Amino acid sequence: MLRTRLITALVLLLALGAALFWAPEWLWTLLVLMVGLVASWEWAGLAKFPGVSRVFYVFTTAALAVSLFTFMQPNVQATLMVLFVMSALFWLLLAPLWLARQWRVERASRLALCGWVLIIPTGFALIQLRSLGPWVLLAVLSVIFLSDSAAYFTGRAFGRHKLAPTISPGKTWEGVVGALVAVAMYAVWLMVSVAHDNHVLMLAMQASGWAFVPWVLLIAVLGIEGDLFESWIKRCADAKDSGHLLPGHGGVLDRIDALTATLPLAAALLMRVSA
Repeated sequence: MLRTRLITALVLLLALGAALFWAPEWLWTLLVLMVGLVASWEWAGLAKFPGVSRVFYVFTTAALAVSLFTFMQPNVQATLMVLFVMSALFWLLLAPLWLARQWRVERASRLALCGWVLIIPTGFALIQLRSLGPWVLLAVLSVIFLSDSAAYFTGRAFGRHKLAPTISPGKTWEGVVGALVAVAMYAVWLMVSVAHDNHVLMLAMQASGWAFVPWVLLIAVLGIEGDLFESWIKRCADAKDSGHLLPGHGGVLDRIDALTATLPLAAALLMRVSA
């Protein structure tokens, strides 16, 4: 099982690296759309939409994404900012309440809307952040990758106190602390060693000063929240994974759960400082 997970992770990293640095813009956009459609298919499965409704949901997701892309053309940056801010408000205000009260939403229309709030802004954020530069997107993704890895190893080594036992029993407060320490060190390293060599990151650092570190920590915290949120949705659906496309890793939604909570806010912040 571990070998399968490692092989899948290596293939995914190589594919991401190749697409991130060498794919033309149209191909990157197409790849993001494909990932979003697979994620919407998996979300519809967690929402227990029947066969025809599940297919319709995927087509509706594609239609919404294309319609938004067309609508925003006269004023792309302003429309994207509204979309990203709306997503950020969901994760900063509504999602914590949802998790705290452990709401079980069964109405199909609400679950459909929730899926779009998760998936569509994330897709546009992937496109927007990459347009700011592949290294910019990689720097943001690295916050999540590092946070996940540090939380996993710290939790296994020192974990004693459960973070959310009724939602995700494997996560611990010690893992959270380990993740935040690692991310804080990464943020300082970005400021000292990397930011001055990247125009967008340099602007972000100059605009926020040492508040850059708390901003990066907020991204990490939201990543943990995104992971917990998808875990709760899976628990409500009585599902172990969102899908089976990725051997050893479950579905696509299982791999991007933290990104849905972090990339839109990161995109909004970096768009603001680079404008």
